Amino acid sequence: MEFLTEYGLFLAKIVTFVITAVVVISVVVSAAQKDRGDQDGEGELKIRKLNEKYRKLREAIEARLMSDQQRKVFEKARKKKDKLEKKASKKKKEESDEDSSRGRVFVLDFDGDIKASDTDPLRRAITAVLSVADPERDEVVIRLESGGGLVHSYGLAAAQLDRIRSKGVRLTACVDKVAASGGYMMACVADRIVASPFAILGSIGVVAQLPNFHRFLKKNDVDFEVLTAGEHKRTLTIFGENTDKGRQKFLEDLEDTHGLFKEYVSERRPDLDIAAVANGDIWFGKRALDVKLIDEIKTSDEYLIEACDRADVVSVSYQRKRSLPEKLGLATSVALEHTVWKVLGVFRNQKFQ
Repeated sequence: MEFLTEYGLFLAKIVTFVITAVVVISVVVSAAQKDRGDQDGEGELKIRKLNEKYRKLREAIEARLMSDQQRKVFEKARKKKDKLEKKASKKKKEESDEDSSRGRVFVLDFDGDIKASDTDPLRRAITAVLSVADPERDEVVIRLESGGGLVHSYGLAAAQLDRIRSKGVRLTACVDKVAASGGYMMACVADRIVASPFAILGSIGVVAQLPNFHRFLKKNDVDFEVLTAGEHKRTLTIFGENTDKGRQKFLEDLEDTHGLFKEYVSERRPDLDIAAVANGDIWFGKRALDVKLIDEIKTSDEYLIEACDRADVVSVSYQRKRSLPEKLGLATSVALEHTVWKVLGVFRNQKFQ
């Protein structure tokens, strides 16, 4: 028992030393990268042809269902087909066949947080796509997931999608889980919105909330002064005493923002009864279709698999090079998230046992 205790303490020391060393190295590497000017947001554009992905999935299942003899024949035919396709692709590239009627579908992804942090990678991916997209035959699909967030952040994200429409390129928004508030502001830019049966749509409204500690400070004889130049420079504060006049001005600003939101949605979806849906409420898939928040019930996978029959479907994403500290932070975050969900799952299972 004493041996195990000593071994445990030794192991703990080793782990502590390794973690400390990694942190120190991370800080040094990060500083060195900063000195070299590598922290300017440089990254790389990743291109992946989804036709090949879906084809391999289909062929893998087909092969599993065959007998050994059938599988040999199938593999031989597939290799021959792949060889012919590569030859045809090479010939097409050499001849620069611009008259091909087969279009391209460029797939972008946006996973939104409260700050719409994915906006910059989206902006760069859109810039790349618009440099080659043909309005006559190409399409852009945005796989969008967001519950909304800061008005100005999502306003900029939506403006990036507006660039696609302004160039005359067809834009389709696919929502598998949620596009609410700022997320729906982005989705409504699309020519067509496709959503899964239980995706959450809508929440066309504006909300603001903040705590106020004035009474607590007053109770403890703590003064807090707010000095402003300009009548409306500060309407509501966290520590100062809020007034009815300040609240009224704050509410007027919220109403004005809501009005701009409604105008934005109405301009892009003119058939929508904005008065009926702009009350901050949400709708699930089919209900959203009934009130014309969306145009079709379908998952993004369904839509893209069907698109593979008529076009070359290409996933385009911009990925910024992460520093070592960022990579370590991301790994820690993923581990913690996994642990939390695992604990919640245990509690849920116990509840229903």
